Amino acid sequence: MSAIRLLVLGAVRQHGRAHGYQVRGNLEMWGAQEWSSAQPGSIYHALKAMAKQGLLIAHDTAPSEAGGPPRTEYELTEAGEAEYLTLLRAALVAHDQKTDVLTAGVGFLVDLPRAEAIALLRQRVTALEEWRTDIERRWTPGEGEDWGHIAEIGILWRGIAETREHWARGLIARLEAGAYVMAGEGDPWKGIVR
Repeated sequence: MSAIRLLVLGAVRQHGRAHGYQVRGNLEMWGAQEWSSAQPGSIYHALKAMAKQGLLIAHDTAPSEAGGPPRTEYELTEAGEAEYLTLLRAALVAHDQKTDVLTAGVGFLVDLPRAEAIALLRQRVTALEEWRTDIERRWTPGEGEDWGHIAEIGILWRGIAETREHWARGLIARLEAGAYVMAGEGDPWKGIVR
């Protein structure tokens, strides 16, 4: 999965209807250009491509009063809303996603109801536990075996799995304790930089 798709759909969804410059501005405020492929060209390309795919509706607006060209505003279609939620859920569950995909998912976490977000994160923890167990099984030298520095690979991967698992358990605990305004509880974006 590409983070740019989730990021662009989520940013358009936040506004209800947004032009490319608004989407780009939101993502730059999040620093997405530093941790994902959300560069200006990829944002505009994604908007146009998803409009062709029927995930967004493109609305041409009047030229600006300052004399600039007309802007195209985008709005999610029903298919776009479904795709956004599918991508968001997958970003939170899959333990083997790239970090930018998980980061995008965490950024839009509040668009889900609390119970659903917790359930998805529990699935993530289960997958991480299974991955850690597999790493320990395959990457732990047997008695009398000397893997030399190659054993560091297993130590690295185990550490990554443990860190990700610890973070996910912490987020679950924070959500269970009532952290953040989630979908259905009010405006999850009120007062948040977008």
